[in-house]
Amino acid sequence: MRILLIEDDQEAARLLAKGLREEGWVVDIAHSGGVGDEMASVNTDDAIVLDWMLLDRDGVAVCRSLRASGLQAPILMLTARDGIEDRVLGLNAGTDDYLTKPFGFAELLARLHALLRRSELTRPVLLTVADLTLDPLSHHVMRGGVPISLTPKEYAILETLMRHAGEVVSRVYLSDHLWQTTAIR
Repeated sequence: MRILLIEDDQEAARLLAKGLREEGWVVDIAHSGGVGDEMASVNTDDAIVLDWMLLDRDGVAVCRSLRASGLQAPILMLTARDGIEDRVLGLNAGTDDYLTKPFGFAELLARLHALLRRSELTRPVLLTVADLTLDPLSHHVMRGGVPISLTPKEYAILETLMRHAGEVVSRVYLSDHLWQTTAIR
């Protein structure tokens, strides 16, 4: 899974990205709202972790801009602002969840997994192309009724190709979506 982390605190971004990468996520980092907005328009992210307090503009403005551009990926807002009115403002701007600082890394992971489970509801339960079947929830793959064992990277490539069955999927798209290409600006 690919995450866009928009966080201007470079040390916090480094630590969060390190933890997420250790959990198997591909993490792109943007250190400003403008760069984050630009990266979200170019990359296909599965989720976005967005800090409220950015130097160039606040996370609420970034979230509104992302939603106005048609972005559907779940957005998790991180902030030290914990008032009810702040949470309501963030949620009304288009965030899908809200996590106040300080937070435990395990809770951040649990919230990301919950957001992605909810976004899975919009995806087909089973992907089928000819006699090849892939279950995105259980990660089981079968061809002609025979189970196939795949590495995580092989599975990710196959899932991407099956989601785009009948379409040309470029090497650039696969590389951008499935391999680490962190841009720190």
